[in-house]
Amino acid sequence: AAADPVSMGPGSLETGSWCNEHMLHERLDVIEEKVIKTVEHLESEVKSLLNIISETTLNIPTVPGTPLIDIFDGQY
Repeated sequence: AAADPVSMGPGSLETGSWCNEHMLHERLDVIEEKVIKTVEHLESEVKSLLNIISETTLNIPTVPGTPLIDIFDGQY
C-alpha cells in the first residue's frame, strides 16, 4: 500500500486537501502575474495614446477667437 500512490491511507485526506490548496494558490499566482502584466501593458498603451493626442492637438491650427475646449474636463 505504501508504494501505491492511489491508495488512501490515514491522514491522506488532509494531505490531499493541502495539495489541492497549494495547487490552487499556484494557479492564482500565475493568474495574478498575468493580470499585473496586462494592466502594465494597458497603462503603457494609454500613456502612448494620450501623448499622441497631446502632440496632435498642439499641431492643430486654431482660428483666432475660437474658444479652447478641454476634452478631459468631464463636461463632454
